[in-house]
Amino acid sequence: MAKATARIQKLSTQLSNQIAAGEVVERPASVLKELLENSVDAQATRIRIDIEEGGQKLIRVRDNGIGIVQQDLLLALDRHATSKIGSVEDLERIATLGFRGEALPSISSVSRLQLTSRAEGEEQGWRLFSDGGLDLQPPQPDPHPQGTTVEVRDLFFNTPARKKFMRIERTEFRHIEDVVRRVVLSHPEIMLVLSHNGRVVREYPAGNGQQEWERRIEAVLGGDFTGHALYLESETSGLGLKGWIARPSASRSQPDQQFFFVNGRMVKDRVVSHALRQAYQDVMFHGRHPAWLLFLKMDPEMVDVNVHPTKHEVRFRESRQLHSFLFKTVRDVLAADRPGSAVTAGEVVDRETGEIQQLRDADSSAAPQRWVEMPRQKPLAGLRQRDVSLQIGERSSPPYREGDVGVSTDGSDRDHPLGHALAQIHGIYILAENEKGLVLVDMHAAHERITYERMKQALTEEGVRTQQLLVPVTLSVSEKEAEFAEQKQQLFSRLGLGIDRAGPLSLVVREVPALLSNADVGQLARDLLADLMEHESSARVEEKINEVVATIACHGSVRAGRQLTLPEMDALLRDMEQTERSGQCNHGRPTWRQLTLDELDGLFLRGQ
Repeated sequence: MAKATARIQKLSTQLSNQIAAGEVVERPASVLKELLENSVDAQATRIRIDIEEGGQKLIRVRDNGIGIVQQDLLLALDRHATSKIGSVEDLERIATLGFRGEALPSISSVSRLQLTSRAEGEEQGWRLFSDGGLDLQPPQPDPHPQGTTVEVRDLFFNTPARKKFMRIERTEFRHIEDVVRRVVLSHPEIMLVLSHNGRVVREYPAGNGQQEWERRIEAVLGGDFTGHALYLESETSGLGLKGWIARPSASRSQPDQQFFFVNGRMVKDRVVSHALRQAYQDVMFHGRHPAWLLFLKMDPEMVDVNVHPTKHEVRFRESRQLHSFLFKTVRDVLAADRPGSAVTAGEVVDRETGEIQQLRDADSSAAPQRWVEMPRQKPLAGLRQRDVSLQIGERSSPPYREGDVGVSTDGSDRDHPLGHALAQIHGIYILAENEKGLVLVDMHAAHERITYERMKQALTEEGVRTQQLLVPVTLSVSEKEAEFAEQKQQLFSRLGLGIDRAGPLSLVVREVPALLSNADVGQLARDLLADLMEHESSARVEEKINEVVATIACHGSVRAGRQLTLPEMDALLRDMEQTERSGQCNHGRPTWRQLTLDELDGLFLRGQ
């Protein structure tokens, strides 16, 4: 017998709030995130956070913000009540972190919540208590200073099924620390104190200057983050980007230090991640992950933050423009990081005047860097080059040919950032002396990068050479993919692929880049199509071509065990100083290392 259909009925306020809590309140850290966002929106400059038992027993957030007036306290616990938006126009230009009006009523429905606040200009504060969202009483007077305190006790006490999913105290507190770190990184003007079980475990003083900000970053991400990162600032077409990108040599085993903020809100977005990973693709060692801390400013109308209740996800209205801006900016900054550059990341040198300028347009091409002028190096006292018991090459038929390197013939004897070669060690490493101390260069890795960049430049200048397929490749695709490919034929053509629509559900590939004639054409076309439909841009063809070029460059570079003369070694150093991305080979391995005099002294305990 069929079961009768239940009648439609209106849910109670408490039950609807608990359902909403299932979207907003996943764990104690979720509660803290919402409360901290409210404090930031309230213009707080001091925030105190008290946690007990990983947040399961207590989460207390106290701030010195503008506070809540008495008449609005009850509304603060009413669902979809907010002071941050009042019209559809406001919803399209959201500039605050919180705006939905769901957090406090959702939290109060699964906890015992006390809200105390004193509004700016008021003579006294007011206190409100909620026991699982029930039996709300009128606010009571309270001697609270200006600002707001929210106490959340016994989280999920009335929803035991949710409580079962809570982890151990240490795990939950680790998630809480992650939430605090995001606020510390993005709001250096706010002092934060975090205590757990009655003991202060983190304290972050406020500071508006760049140095103070960097100190907070180092406190969160480690003291070596900014030391191994490049600072950048770039602006174009209503987009502003600033922050730090880690050098490839500071890569990590996990993507655990990738922070991206949009108008102060930390987000995780596929367009952003794809653009940044793509910018690192030519310099990152296999299996490693880059690190970044980046802040994007843009018109609130150009980004939709009202996509998900947790507000972690956003939707960009001009995702293709953003992808291009991020990719070009980060790629150019990484490319400009060369040995001895006197220019900080995010700056370029004016081709005409030689003056250092901020990188403001992602489409601007970085001019050659100016090198640091160093005093003339003197030979090591008491040591003649002919007496060095290392392999100083003086062979005929050198593998590093004069046509490859541009050896200086102008008689100039000025020094360079990588110094001057002294010797070759086991036919693998070049030993050089510069102002700072000792330089070690992996000659094969360095020459591989130089050859690779020259070949890429030649391809850029001459264009992608194509080759007709003897037997065209037919692909079965969806109707959506076929229509997209038909609309984007010119784009495919610029990438060196001749793709035509052969039917409602099929495509035919007739032409490919000559360097990829032996590649899996069908898979390449499918991957490229997927990239374009997902990100509206693709570097798939460029990546494949670069893989071939990298292989050619590897085989065309000086090999380990080969002997170089001193002029050839110096020529290699000079080319490194003028080649983009020369700090890493094509596979992401470092090409050179600096040992300072202090580090050398430490090896021999000098001065101790």
